[in-house]
Amino acid sequence: MEELIRLDDVEEAAAGDGHLLWAAQGQHDGRLGPGVRAWRHGTALAVASPDLSARDRLAVKGSADDAARLVRRVLTEVGPTYRPVGQASLIESLADAIPGLSLFPRFYWMETSTVPAPPAIAVEWLDEVTVKEATSLFDRFFPDSFAQPGDGGAHRWAGIVDSLDSRTPPEPLAVAADVWSAAGCGFMAGVCTHPAARGRGLAQAVCGFVLGELVRRHGRAALMVYGGNQSAIAVYERLGMAKRPLAGAQVTASPS
Repeated sequence: MEELIRLDDVEEAAAGDGHLLWAAQGQHDGRLGPGVRAWRHGTALAVASPDLSARDRLAVKGSADDAARLVRRVLTEVGPTYRPVGQASLIESLADAIPGLSLFPRFYWMETSTVPAPPAIAVEWLDEVTVKEATSLFDRFFPDSFAQPGDGGAHRWAGIVDSLDSRTPPEPLAVAADVWSAAGCGFMAGVCTHPAARGRGLAQAVCGFVLGELVRRHGRAALMVYGGNQSAIAVYERLGMAKRPLAGAQVTASPS
């Protein structure tokens, strides 16, 4: 097992895999993100990223045999809070090969390297006051979001501020965050639309705006979405994002 210290070594081993690049949380000066460590063994690469999108994540790629050997050793280094995440078939193989790993349901990693068409609805980056106003949107309609206004994790929030009808004052009706972005992979999360404003194309406009900004800055943009959220997946696909199934596993007993 070889530990990789430099971002360019991780990028080479990742071979264009956006999920591994994101996990590295690379800095533009060539360093890995704070607390991030990475290792390779044969065809396998593992990137341990602490407190990334509300989890200690161990992003993994490679052949099943090489990855199993690597993950066993890495978990002894980083501890059981780290959750192996990667291509669904690979993580399912790891759960079979490593006692003590329990699978989570599949989800999708979606990414694009193409700037979407400009939104037909005006979207803007929100100032600090408006971001605070968006807090109530999440309190009421998306309390389980990993990205929340005011939690300090997001680089910036974009949104559409408008009135629901002629009798109500303007408020944030749809928002999305540039959050946990890194060199080589921008990331979007915290997508939330007021239920009374759905069907007006607001979510697609906000997401298209954020994804475009991320692709311009980082070369690609990505997000994660639960497989059952078909309406959101349809929006992201219309914006040119491609999906692939990932899975995660949790250490429920000492791996051996």
